Amino acid sequence: MDIGGSGIKGAPVDLARGDLAEERYKVLTPHPATPEGVADCVKEVVDHFRWTGPVGATFPGVVTDGTTRTAANVDQGWIGLDADALLTGRLGGESAGRPVTLLNDADAAGLAEMRYGAGRDRSGTVIVLTLGTGIGSAVFIDGRLVPNTELGHLELHGHDAEKRASTKAKEDEGLSWQHWAHRVQKYLAHVEMLFSPELFVIGGGVSRKAEKFLPLIEGIRAEIVPAQLRNNAGIVGAAMAAHAARAGEPPAADGSRAAAGAGRQPATAAGSAARAVRSAVDSPVGWPDAGR
Repeated sequence: MDIGGSGIKGAPVDLARGDLAEERYKVLTPHPATPEGVADCVKEVVDHFRWTGPVGATFPGVVTDGTTRTAANVDQGWIGLDADALLTGRLGGESAGRPVTLLNDADAAGLAEMRYGAGRDRSGTVIVLTLGTGIGSAVFIDGRLVPNTELGHLELHGHDAEKRASTKAKEDEGLSWQHWAHRVQKYLAHVEMLFSPELFVIGGGVSRKAEKFLPLIEGIRAEIVPAQLRNNAGIVGAAMAAHAARAGEPPAADGSRAAAGAGRQPATAAGSAARAVRSAVDSPVGWPDAGR
């Protein structure tokens, strides 16, 4: 599951390939995006696939131990909420076999890109940025995630950076590709000054049109590449998190599925899931025993 400010989408995931096992299903995010309203949408998407296993879900904000701490692009009722428990309850509770593992949306996308996509086998500091309703960030040091960085909220020229350089800002202000690319360039220069990464991976839906704006960005020392999983990265990363929370295992070599979460095996309780995710994000590309 990928919960966003404009849409909520999900699909079963094949973790052997790092790709969707079925065509994703999407519903519009309710406005206001209250916890109860979003939970209903999550249930609709999961029920669409008749899924009966654990579920991974992303959230556009800081998530610690299944609790949502910020809510920049959704209703303020999410702040301080035990969202794992709310979503798991809406899907029938632990007894239904569909426990939810929640993590930051950009962290999920970053885990997927580092495992299967543009960041694969890259060492040093890699920063994955998702440009959409806001700007999400995932920072990796030698393949290890620093969770909940939220670099889209850096102040840049007196503004919250995502209010100036997100895809939504481009659309709302009717900016040309060149004008918007100049704003993105200023943002990347600021992030580069702070972190000196070797690689920027630019994700989000706009990554499908990378050729329209990436060549216009100049003066950045780090390599800049589009995300390979594009707008599916969050769903794949959520599945990785749910798989790790369930058993702390790498993807199955036989190509078994993990649905917007994991396969159809028994899952751990929510508290154990949260501990497993903490362990996962402290390991290379999200897998407790990853050795590459």
